[in-house]
Amino acid sequence: MTEKIKTLQIIHLAICAGTILAYFFVGEISLEKLKIPDVSTLSIIYTLIPILAYIISTFLFRSQIKQIDPKLKLEDKLPFYQAASIMRWAILEGAAFILLFLKPDYILFGFLIIVYLIFLRPTEERIKNDLSDNNF
Repeated sequence: MTEKIKTLQIIHLAICAGTILAYFFVGEISLEKLKIPDVSTLSIIYTLIPILAYIISTFLFRSQIKQIDPKLKLEDKLPFYQAASIMRWAILEGAAFILLFLKPDYILFGFLIIVYLIFLRPTEERIKNDLSDNNF
């Protein structure tokens, strides 16, 4: 089981590292860009992107986890957990890239998404907690 968890951790690391590198090289990071931007009625959608990404990714992750047969052993549940996790991370990564490329003024919100993405690092304890009794 630890090999499967390490594989999932490597996938997570690659997603996080790729997003961070993109922000580092494309984002032209400066202190002026790391401020909260002025929100107008036309750009409110860019403020909603991180919120929607969080809600959608969490909803889809939980719905995928709920579909796992609770009678399966923990190791048999791991491929389903891996697919659900990758889907969750992809949504968050996509939201970060949308902000980076479409509205660079909102780069701070992209950083918040990246911090949350890093926080979602899969550990054995987190996986067991998420899969135990599908307690969502």
